[in-house]
Amino acid sequence: MKLLLVEDDPSMQTALQRTLTKRGMEVQVCSDGRLALERWKKEPPDLVLLDLTLPGMDGLLVLEEARRSGLATPVLILTARGTVGDRVMGLNSGADDYLPKPFDLDELEARLRALHRRRAPPGQAASADPGIGGLHWDRESGAIHFRDEILELAPREAALLQALLARPGHAVPKERLFELVFPGETEVQYEAIEVVVYRLRKKLAHTGVKLVTLRGLGYLLKAGE
Repeated sequence: MKLLLVEDDPSMQTALQRTLTKRGMEVQVCSDGRLALERWKKEPPDLVLLDLTLPGMDGLLVLEEARRSGLATPVLILTARGTVGDRVMGLNSGADDYLPKPFDLDELEARLRALHRRRAPPGQAASADPGIGGLHWDRESGAIHFRDEILELAPREAALLQALLARPGHAVPKERLFELVFPGETEVQYEAIEVVVYRLRKKLAHTGVKLVTLRGLGYLLKAGE
């Protein structure tokens, strides 16, 4: 698991890099927001662990620009800004998870590994770049393309589409999709997955690829004829 750690506190940066490396992760560090964004675009990691208060460019701006650029890499925000408003702002900007400081290292590791599983569903080779019709998921960058165009997707829409692209032509159970799209979010209603499905269908309308509902089985992608 290749992790980009964006943290400007030297002691925190050193401690996290040492600990996560010991736990089997390949950790690259960056203390400047603008430089972190450049590195993210040039060498996309599997995960990004992002502080919000950064020199060069604020963490939220880094995240927003990355999402606008089509980078769908899972992001866990790690910050001392712990209010509900700050968490909502981070999630709305494209974060996949949020852990306020101070935190437990075991919980941090568990959340990172959960996000990594979400990006690469079990049984799917990490090197494979799945696709259907004109859709193509570039696992290296995390971006999803339609022909030569990067689809502009919200993080949950991207997570849903990635899960379906991993099994093109096969139904993915609604329960599994919920786990991948809303990992660890116990307060989210189960029906919320249907809202994400609806929004994704609208964004796929011009591609010819259909998001099909199979009652009792789940959802699948079907290439247009």
